[in-house]
Amino acid sequence: MTKTTAAFALMASLTTSPLAALDLAAMTAAERAAFQNEIRTYLLENPEVIMEAVAVLEERQAGQQADADASLVQVNGADLFEDANSFVGGNLEGDLTLVEFVDYRCGYCRKAHDEVAQLIEADGNIRFIVKEFPILGEASVVSSRFAVATKLVAGDEAYKAVSDALIKLKSDVEES
Repeated sequence: MTKTTAAFALMASLTTSPLAALDLAAMTAAERAAFQNEIRTYLLENPEVIMEAVAVLEERQAGQQADADASLVQVNGADLFEDANSFVGGNLEGDLTLVEFVDYRCGYCRKAHDEVAQLIEADGNIRFIVKEFPILGEASVVSSRFAVATKLVAGDEAYKAVSDALIKLKSDVEES
């Protein structure tokens, strides 16, 4: 029996018995080897199938991540959107709320700062909430404490000025 004939015989036996097709443990070693060889040959002759499978997997994972993110926002919505201690700027009655987590030492935060400000200004209908998120060391913590203290003592306008200055500051801050 040739290799191709054996593969066709194997495939025919699998299609005539659906339960056997699902029970790989019921295959003989020769049937399993032939089946694996057919799969390998098919994939080598049709490698685009692998990329299609990867694309489907990535799409599923992205959907699962989006669902998890939406659930996380829903569970923590009050803390994100109604926290009395966070700075709220932009259009307080805006139809879109943008929440930014900021660390004054973060290069990405610094780079995005002016672009976010321009977006809020240009749109005119964005409610903007800042969440202090000092994760890059002691200087980050000190900067965050200073910004929050400014908000508590002098209000949102003073906080905004201090926050803008801290995000543009080129040196580290120290508690004295």
